[in-house]
Amino acid sequence: MKRRIKPKFRRGRPRKNFKLKKNLKKRLLHRDHRKKISKPRAKTAKKLISPKQKKSAKLEGESLNELIEAGRPRGFVTDNEILYYFPKVEENLPFLEEIYDSLDKAGIKVIETSALIDISKEEPTEAELRNVSKFETEVPDAVQMYLKEIGKTPLLTKDEEKDLAKRLERGEEEARQRLIKANLRLVVSIAKRYANRTPHLSILDLIQEGNLGLSRAVEKFDYRKGFKFSTYATWWIRQAITRALADQSRTIRIPVHMVETISKYTQVRRQ
Repeated sequence: MKRRIKPKFRRGRPRKNFKLKKNLKKRLLHRDHRKKISKPRAKTAKKLISPKQKKSAKLEGESLNELIEAGRPRGFVTDNEILYYFPKVEENLPFLEEIYDSLDKAGIKVIETSALIDISKEEPTEAELRNVSKFETEVPDAVQMYLKEIGKTPLLTKDEEKDLAKRLERGEEEARQRLIKANLRLVVSIAKRYANRTPHLSILDLIQEGNLGLSRAVEKFDYRKGFKFSTYATWWIRQAITRALADQSRTIRIPVHMVETISKYTQVRRQ
């Protein structure tokens, strides 16, 4: 019986090389897989505009075009019309500036009007603020007590307003409270001009609405633009009061931009 001759080579080496290649292949595949995973992560780091934001921007653009078309024939639009097309524009002041720029480029002026009555739009003088407790008609005791209380807080100078605004930026609640309290007389002075225009809102109601506008003005005020706070706050207070009058003075709510048209029609009819 013939003896079987064993081959003179080691079988272990090819197996070892095969294992090394297999392990290397796994590592390379794993590394490639990690690369593939890392790429999408890098892309998601970029700021993307959501479909909701795109839709909102499109609607704002359409509304702005409608506003421009409405004002082009007559050469102006009213501040109440801006509020009609953009009810929450005060929450996006950069967009409000964009609206004014677009209207200016189209040669359209923005005219400030009262929602219900024709009154002076000037900011109340310092003398008016000091004599804010004087009413042409008799007012309730509660109003007199309120006026007496707010009269204890002195008026602010422009430098004091700037200092309080800086402190407000740092989150000081005391600065916010002082800025509001020092301008409560401004609210009363503006509310007096709208008094007795509707049985649905008393002078106290108008003052309360004006105080809400004042609070918003404190939140949005930027002292770097060089305006006096009282000048800036006057707009917010007036808008808050006229909105309340337009919303609550009738059983059926009339849009703010239509109130002015009705008022003009009534005046012409009387003539």
